[in-house]
Amino acid sequence: MKVEFLDQTLRDGQQSLWGMRMQARHALPACDALDRTGFRVIDLTGSHHFEVLVRHCREDPWAMMDALVAAMPHTVLRSGMRANAAISFRTTPDALMDLWMRQLNRHGARSFWIYDVLFDIERTQRLARVAKEFGSEIAGAIMFTLSPVHTDAYYAEKARALAALPEVDTLLLYDTAGVLEKERLATLLPAIVAESRGKPIEFHANNLMGQSAKAYCDALALGVSILHTASRPMANGPSVPSTECIAANLAHLGYSHDLDLSCLPPVAEHFETVGNACGFLVNQHAEYDLFAVTHQIPGGMVGTLKSQLKQHGMEERLEEVLAEVASVRRELGWPGMATPFSQLVGIQAVLNIVTGERWSIIPEEVITYAAGHYGDPVAPIDADVLDRIMADPKTKEVLANPPEQPTLEELRNRHGTDDDDELFLRALVPQADIDRMRAAGPLVTSLPLASSAEADQVVRLMKTVSSRQFRFASETLSVDLSR
Repeated sequence: MKVEFLDQTLRDGQQSLWGMRMQARHALPACDALDRTGFRVIDLTGSHHFEVLVRHCREDPWAMMDALVAAMPHTVLRSGMRANAAISFRTTPDALMDLWMRQLNRHGARSFWIYDVLFDIERTQRLARVAKEFGSEIAGAIMFTLSPVHTDAYYAEKARALAALPEVDTLLLYDTAGVLEKERLATLLPAIVAESRGKPIEFHANNLMGQSAKAYCDALALGVSILHTASRPMANGPSVPSTECIAANLAHLGYSHDLDLSCLPPVAEHFETVGNACGFLVNQHAEYDLFAVTHQIPGGMVGTLKSQLKQHGMEERLEEVLAEVASVRRELGWPGMATPFSQLVGIQAVLNIVTGERWSIIPEEVITYAAGHYGDPVAPIDADVLDRIMADPKTKEVLANPPEQPTLEELRNRHGTDDDDELFLRALVPQADIDRMRAAGPLVTSLPLASSAEADQVVRLMKTVSSRQFRFASETLSVDLSR
């Protein structure tokens, strides 16, 4: 049996380890080797990456995408999207979602994974049809989570609905918390395969518990043929298993693949160098921690929770917050722990802890969830919690203002542009951030690494300076740092 690889170095790897701070200059030197490796698909970007590039990196995400697409002409490139939202934790108008899909295709993406934690099949199909205007491939995502209501029968039903869509080419089993073990795979995957209509099964498992590489090996005998991996420095921990590890394991198991393994070392060397020079995480690992099964927080969110607690001087209460996450999730009807629900559950848990009174402060997004604007919860919300949500002063306004559905022309008039690239950014990112991005100048495509004395000095400054704004100038070096 031949196994295909889908590379996550530039998308989930950097999302999980670098907080989506990867810019064109970080990736371009490795693109030629990635392009020659022989991946079935290279996953490239998503809407939150666009937001981070604009707001925090001052980089034009469309220019970034164009540069990376041009640098990898021999490999199909993928982008991902929620079925009902881009960037925002709220829902996004259908017209803007369709525009986002068309613009990604126009900029060179030809593969897409579409997901909705509550499985809005109609919206998934609508976006898939837009992608098919360009001949693109579609992976229908099955977002896995452990709960009493997320049974094999539940996922088999979702697999049946996704596989029945003629626009869907593959099914993607996506385990955000990395909790799938052989015992569950042995019943889950046959149930999904039986409803797949023969469409290939992809598997993506973040390695938070250090067991996802084993899960990949077990899944191959159960019908999976496409595995999501990343270059070793960008793998493991909250990211996916490494390409190097899985390729070696396949050889021991007797499976074949089409990767040129000689291309892996230069990619790994590059990202290890960049990560170390820029202060990003590389070469991560995870220990087996059963507490992760309780809260199922995706890896990238743990850092967010730590940051929120630090603002309140309560860093030492992280374990308490994670336990509260499990309680909030149960009370909210067991939502799957992926965007946006992992964030909603996590924020509510933090508020419950820092206020000292559970459900005394309820974010508007949690009210929106309870109002059904994201879709129907998988299980009923706890009655007492629902009463508190409905009694919140903000609830009346949320219920009176369901998500709007403006037309594309109305959106163009509202945001004052006929440029669809610009329209997408203006609709979802504050204009002040776009202006600062434009003021930063054209796309930077080169990156001096830690091989120079100047770069070494910049790295030392980054590690020692704690002020929000810092300027340093000498005869040979001028540096502006901001947080």
